[in-house]
Amino acid sequence: MSERVNADKPHLWKSDIAASVDQFNRWFMRFAPQAFRETRVQTTKHVRAALLATDDLRSIDVVTLRTAPGTLPTLRMCTAPPLAVDRLVGLGAVNKSLVAAMERGRLPVRMKAETVDANLNEVCGVLMKLLDRDIFPWLDAAKKPTSRERDRASTIVADRLCGAIANPIVRNAQEQRQLTLIGRYLNKRGYRSKRPASGQPLTGMEPGTYAFRMNIAVGEARKVNIAVDVVIQPRRLRRDGLPILVEAKSAGDFTNTNKRRKEEATKIHQLQATHGESVSFILFLCGYFGSDYLGYEAAEGLDWVWEHRIDDFARLGL
Repeated sequence: MSERVNADKPHLWKSDIAASVDQFNRWFMRFAPQAFRETRVQTTKHVRAALLATDDLRSIDVVTLRTAPGTLPTLRMCTAPPLAVDRLVGLGAVNKSLVAAMERGRLPVRMKAETVDANLNEVCGVLMKLLDRDIFPWLDAAKKPTSRERDRASTIVADRLCGAIANPIVRNAQEQRQLTLIGRYLNKRGYRSKRPASGQPLTGMEPGTYAFRMNIAVGEARKVNIAVDVVIQPRRLRRDGLPILVEAKSAGDFTNTNKRRKEEATKIHQLQATHGESVSFILFLCGYFGSDYLGYEAAEGLDWVWEHRIDDFARLGL
């Protein structure tokens, strides 16, 4: 890649890292609680639906789970302690693919009915034995819950569910915000949101256009798709005619970014192998990206634009 925006300027990294961390923290304090609250409201509705589907946990049986397999994520949070997927699989000696399918709201289609029922019976046994009766007092009282009891229990379970998925909630909200920022930046410069026609080569993308969340084919003998957050075709075409590919990334701690830094390196190598060494694959960063992460990505041929200095996109010819 010929363009180097920030990867070749290590003397700026320290100050940029500090500015990026500060920006992420400001956003988190202002907007993450809102994203969490909105998700909590929707999750509480799902919990109430699961309680009703199981007759307020008094009917956790094979028939119920067959009818409503999507209640499993909620039911796992109704135990003491709440059960992770792997813990449920281990305690019940249950088929992991069945549990994985139920987590997606369905039953495995290729599993024999008797095998499904045997596994569901084991799941029910574990759940019934571990139900957190302190938050479902009507179980020991052998009566239907009051509306207040059901609402209180739903809120507690929803909090447990949201706690288990807090990081994805924040990450998804931040990613959407980053894409919105890029869209506004491009629109101000006269770019238009327009997806290329299906099957059109990358070089055929119309100049002065961009598209979100596109799949880019890589590989020769065996084609696979790589998801790219933003694809931008400059008004003045690059020498290779290829658009600029952007990956939006945010992080709330330094450890996680170092664990996942190989993912972007793998992507750029796959893209280069298929579309040429000149592929421009840019990271759009906000948050906790330390010198170790930046040094690794730079060595792998990646470059980046900091969210707090979004105008650096202009240096890519946009």
